[in-house]
Formats: sequence, structure tokens, C-alpha cells
Amino acid sequence: MYNSDMPNRAQLPSTAQLVRSTILAIGIAGVVLVGAVLPAEYGLDPTGVGRALGLTQMGEIKAQAEAETTAPSTSPAPAPAAETPPAQARPDLAAMTDTITITLAPNEGTEVKVEMVKGAALTYEWSAEGGVVNYDLHGEPFTDLNAVVSHKAAKGAAGDSGAFEAPFDGRHGWFWRNRGTGPVTITLKVKGRYQNFKRLM
Repeated sequence: MYNSDMPNRAQLPSTAQLVRSTILAIGIAGVVLVGAVLPAEYGLDPTGVGRALGLTQMGEIKAQAEAETTAPSTSPAPAPAAETPPAQARPDLAAMTDTITITLAPNEGTEVKVEMVKGAALTYEWSAEGGVVNYDLHGEPFTDLNAVVSHKAAKGAAGDSGAFEAPFDGRHGWFWRNRGTGPVTITLKVKGRYQNFKRLM
């Protein structure tokens, strides 16, 4: 019934051989984990092999993309409604002008917001000195300050300028993160109809 004879006890691997094979398999799995999986998935490269193979760059891009898409949600908890009711952002506000300069350490992020009513407009200009940053111009409606709506975003930017019209009553502003190895100084200038210009983080 069988094409081959059943192996006898002498032909079966010994306990020592099984232990050696298990240790060898664990060692190979560890090498693959450290040399390929960690660099490619998380940008971690303790041996330097991942960067030589181009895997570390893949992991860094993945981690950076994930961090930037979730960055605005890391803002401090919204202030109580009594502090920022929609009624505060009045359409009859006089034009305002503000400038702020912020220095970000490597991997540090910051956010600057204003309050605007739907249809109110402003012009803005910001520049980064000492490197480039990832940024996102976004807003949250007063009716749900946890509902983040991205208006414009970019990676590795040295600056940006333009005109912005609020699509809804709410808080609108800029988030920047320095993914470089040295400090970056950001200067933001804003002019328009808004109020409560402030740095949130």
C-alpha cells in the first residue's frame, strides 16, 4: 500500500538535531526581522543593512505618511464650548494682521489656528528657515471640533502663501512637523477677517 518503507527509529532526527534546527530557524527569522522587516515597515535599521538595500527609506516614508495623516488629531483636547462658541466669530470683524515665529526641533510639530465664519477670507504666507517641513492647512467646524477637514497639505515644503476662504464656521489653521535632523524656524504672516489667532501646541 505504501511506496516507501516507514523510517525506523535510527533514521528519525534526534532531540539534539531538532533543537539545533529550531535554534537555526529562530536565528534566520531574527535576521530577516532585523535586516528586512523592521527597516521596510517601520524605518528602524539597527544593522544598516536595510538602508543599503533601500528598505529603510521605504519604512521611513510609510511612518512619515502615517504620522502626517494623523497629525492634526494630536492637538490638545478642544476647549469647552463656552470658550469658543460660533457666536464669537462675527462676520463684522475688522481686518486683522498677525505674525508668529516658531522654532521646531527635529520631529517636533506645532499648530496655529484662527476662528472664522463661513465665507470670511484671509491671506497667509509662511516660510521655513533651516530646512523643510510637512504641513497641513485644515479646519474643524464649531459643531464638531473633532471633525478635522484638510484644505491643503504637502511634504518637504519650504513655505507657502495664498488666499483662504472659510468653507464653514470653525477653527482653521496650519499644522507643521519638522522631520529633519536639525531645528527649523517657521514664520507665519496672516491678514484677514478672523479672531483668536493662537498657537495650540
